[in-house]
Amino acid sequence: MFLLILFAFLALVVGFWLVPRVLSRTSLGHFLLNRWRFFEESFHAHQFYKIPKFNQHMQENQVYHQVLTYLNSLPSAADSDFVNLFSGYNKSNQIILVIDAHQVFPDTFLGSRVYWKFDKDCFVLKMRRKEKRRILSSYLQHIHKVADEIEQKSNEVMLYINSENEPERNGRWISTPFTHPATIDTAVIDSDLKNKVKSDLESFLKSKQYYHRLGRVWKRSYLLYGPSGTGKSSFIAGMAKFLCYDIYDVDMLKITGDSDLKRLLLQTTSKSMIVVEDLDRYLAEKSTAVSLSGVLNFMDGIISCCGEERLMVFTVSNKDQVDPTVLRPGRIDVHIHFPLCDFSSFKNLANSHLGIKEHKLFPQVEEIFQTGASLSAAEIGEIMISNRGSPTRALKTVINALQTNNDAKTTSSKTGLIHKLTHNGSVTGSSGAPRNLSHSGSIDGLVDLPSKLTHSGSSRTIEESGDSGIFCMENMHTGKELKKLYGLLRNRSRRKESVDLDGGDAKLST
Repeated sequence: MFLLILFAFLALVVGFWLVPRVLSRTSLGHFLLNRWRFFEESFHAHQFYKIPKFNQHMQENQVYHQVLTYLNSLPSAADSDFVNLFSGYNKSNQIILVIDAHQVFPDTFLGSRVYWKFDKDCFVLKMRRKEKRRILSSYLQHIHKVADEIEQKSNEVMLYINSENEPERNGRWISTPFTHPATIDTAVIDSDLKNKVKSDLESFLKSKQYYHRLGRVWKRSYLLYGPSGTGKSSFIAGMAKFLCYDIYDVDMLKITGDSDLKRLLLQTTSKSMIVVEDLDRYLAEKSTAVSLSGVLNFMDGIISCCGEERLMVFTVSNKDQVDPTVLRPGRIDVHIHFPLCDFSSFKNLANSHLGIKEHKLFPQVEEIFQTGASLSAAEIGEIMISNRGSPTRALKTVINALQTNNDAKTTSSKTGLIHKLTHNGSVTGSSGAPRNLSHSGSIDGLVDLPSKLTHSGSSRTIEESGDSGIFCMENMHTGKELKKLYGLLRNRSRRKESVDLDGGDAKLST
């Protein structure tokens, strides 16, 4: 009898230990556990906290973003009934678990149990009312700390673009991970300039107190100017990667007015870069929604102080065509020029694209560059990428492209010179040679022309007195025409002087 009682007792103990563990792995156990927790919580009063995605000004709520990052890291998120699976942005074989809407996620902090519910545009936090004073503040700080650690490890930069679709519901910005591989070091500009930019950016990151002591907003503005294809956009990507700042790419054509541009700026965050590309083309448009005054206020008006630790970056093709008020100090702090390729830039491209530092064709390439031929870094880079299997073929193709560019410039300059000379009253005889190149009807009008040659390293401009205007020559291939013209004028001048001398002697003799 005693053995029977002992056996029954052991069976009961084992049952109490084993049954919950078996049930926990079944749907029945999961159901019973949830019912028990619901029954237990029904005896307590609860406090609810709502965390919306946007605030009352339609700005993105940073707490919402931090809670989303935090909840995705919880084990309970992976154990929920529905979980979204996404591929990684940087690694295609990486799988990311993302919580789904209308799910409840339990969490434990300092011995207290809290619950999160995820709706489409907000999170709802549920905790016992008697525990809110003890854990609420420290719990939110814990969320902030964990989210920051996760973001620093991921080191992910986001790209935001202004959207037109339902901004009242979805906000003014839509985002995507920014995975551009460019860095400041890969930019095709002078190495010393790269180091200066890095030093300037690092100094800016440490200058919060300095800016505040001066009474200035902690922000900095850059102007990147140069022809298309010289690497301005890639340099912006490199700056963002260097700072780990998100990019807000402003499409000015989608903005409906000055006030809309201000609202757009209000919805940006700190630690970000606000980018406006091709500003000169937009300002040159006559029918634009945003006025020049609106652009100036966007750059450094009162509205620009609504957010700190930001960079504003503008790109233009030709800054000489931009209103000087846009470029004054305070609105633009740093100007960075991106020229067309010279021989030094070409060698850097050959090293990075083809893996060569010297080649027998380099002297020929340098000679063509010295004649004034030029191509953008994008054009030369594309040639090298297409012919990366054969460096010699790549260099020969670059040489042909430079020669074609040089010939096109020569033809254009000759055509322009002939057009100008013809426009200024040239009359051709039967042989086709110009007889008269002046407004007055005689060749004497150009006697002083050689004295008007301006020398700035190479004779590139000819300035003629009167109303004849300015002629611009892009190269020296018109030297033969000038020599012929100069010889003709010189002979004419000598004849005229001899006639005057003879006349003078006659007068003296009388």
